[in-house]
Amino acid sequence: MAAVGALVKKLWSIRSFLVLLCAPLVLLPILFSLPPKEGKCLYVILLMAFYWCTEALPLSVTALLPIILFPFLGILPANKVCPQYFLDTNFLFLSGLIMAAAIEEWNLHRRMALRILMFVGVQPARLILGMMMTTSFLSMWLSNTASTAMMLPIATAILKSLFGEREISSRENEENQASMQNDKLHTVSTEMQPLTNVDENDLTEKKVTIDVSSDLKKEEEYKTNIWKGFLISIPYSASIGGTATLTGTAPNLLLLGQLKSFFPECDVINFGSWFVFAFPLMVLFLFFGWLWISFLYGCITLRRTKKSEIRADAEAKAKSVIRDEYQKLGPMKFAEQAVLVLFCLFAILLFSRDPKFITGWANFFTPGFVTDAVTGVTIVTVLFFFPSKRPSLKWWFDLKAPNTESKPLLSWRKAEESVPWSIILLLGGGFAMAKGCEESGLSIWIGGRLGPLENLPPPLAVILITIVIAMFTEFASNTATIIIFLPVLAELAIHLKVNPLYLMVPGTIGCSFAFMLPVATPPNSIAFASGHLMVKDMAKAGLLMNLMGVLLLSLAINTWAKSIFQIGTFPAWANMHLENTNTTFLLEDVQNITLNSLSRS
Repeated sequence: MAAVGALVKKLWSIRSFLVLLCAPLVLLPILFSLPPKEGKCLYVILLMAFYWCTEALPLSVTALLPIILFPFLGILPANKVCPQYFLDTNFLFLSGLIMAAAIEEWNLHRRMALRILMFVGVQPARLILGMMMTTSFLSMWLSNTASTAMMLPIATAILKSLFGEREISSRENEENQASMQNDKLHTVSTEMQPLTNVDENDLTEKKVTIDVSSDLKKEEEYKTNIWKGFLISIPYSASIGGTATLTGTAPNLLLLGQLKSFFPECDVINFGSWFVFAFPLMVLFLFFGWLWISFLYGCITLRRTKKSEIRADAEAKAKSVIRDEYQKLGPMKFAEQAVLVLFCLFAILLFSRDPKFITGWANFFTPGFVTDAVTGVTIVTVLFFFPSKRPSLKWWFDLKAPNTESKPLLSWRKAEESVPWSIILLLGGGFAMAKGCEESGLSIWIGGRLGPLENLPPPLAVILITIVIAMFTEFASNTATIIIFLPVLAELAIHLKVNPLYLMVPGTIGCSFAFMLPVATPPNSIAFASGHLMVKDMAKAGLLMNLMGVLLLSLAINTWAKSIFQIGTFPAWANMHLENTNTTFLLEDVQNITLNSLSRS
């Protein structure tokens, strides 16, 4: 048995190496079962999907495989693959990451978080609402992981005040209980005394002891549930908040990039139009998610109960902790004010560039020249030269003043350390994969095999797609998931004769609805690593969160999304793609007929 155990350990230690070797061999039959170019492209995509799901290679390294495999297999030349890693969509994402680095550099995010918590109050349900509101707002601009990592220490500080109070109370009550038991032992008669001669005081003391023990147990369960509710609300609200902006999470940007690849004439989605659609959805989901978490963990009850002194003292202490943490930040510095102004300008300019429902400021420039990436990079560039201390006019007129170098709001070294460059490579790998699908004809080939789904009602298709993707992303990276599914959804929409956005937008948002497992998202893993949550806690709360997300997303895409994205009609830009697809199929049929006639002759 020891030898078998040692062998298993050795195999487990080299599992990544085995996966790297076996996956290309297992997938080899695909190269010979499909047309040459389409088969090669599908081989690369499935290989990357396998590596992404197993994480045999780092995600960003797997994203570089198109640079190697596409040229060698004759799918795409290197001069067409490499530019996909630095499209304007990548620079929009980069500008958001740099702005987030500046916010973190000057602790502006912490000041906003504590201010919101002071505003909402310290009752458990209100504190959870404050946590969810703050985390979701930060996640709109920062990464989901960074938002969770920033909010968890704040939540822990508040919970430790509650937990510390709980420990003290428990010890005190245990001492009281022990003293009562000792007193009871002194009053109880000896063994020779008849059992019927029990004093009424003994019965009263026994009843008090049982009541105290029962109250303590209820209080322990209550505070344990509050702790779980706090911790589980943070990663959930981070995932929800990331859907509200294009820069909030990588799948949103992948949708934008792949739309430009598959449908170059599509200009419906930008930062402003996406925000108008996704922000109301985020607010609704956040509200219902808060109700569910608060009800599940006893923060909201249907019956009125009198607040105990222990709970009142704990809430007062939590309020004191939040106030003390806020006061430690001191008065708002000039650098914080500058970053806040630039952040607001960043959001306003992105939103108002071309919001579709009104004329945007981009119309004053050459059409098609100014994109969201231009706007984002313009604002974040200011961070690298704007001074972090208030400039003094006196310095300009004092010739004897020392020429000290002014520190900018953000240094490039800090940006290098803070920006997750691997995510940019991951985005580029998704765009390169989409380009390969388009150029090789694989997307057209996939579309030709989707005939049995043509009779599926579009609303039902939306629900099924969202459920499948939400379940898939519980086990795989949301970025890898949407890279795999978007080309299929685009072709499915063409065959269903519906607007491609009708399927692609729910698929994109649905891959952020991963609430059931700790491994589903990095925020879930961070919260789970605290040690106060179990898998069954996340599965129990996450199942209904997933269902709520699917239903709310279906509601949004069938109501206000129709007026924002013109989803009710089959657009001209999709019709052009359909005409190109039909032309390709016609050329293939002509080629096959010609080859058959030549072979017969």
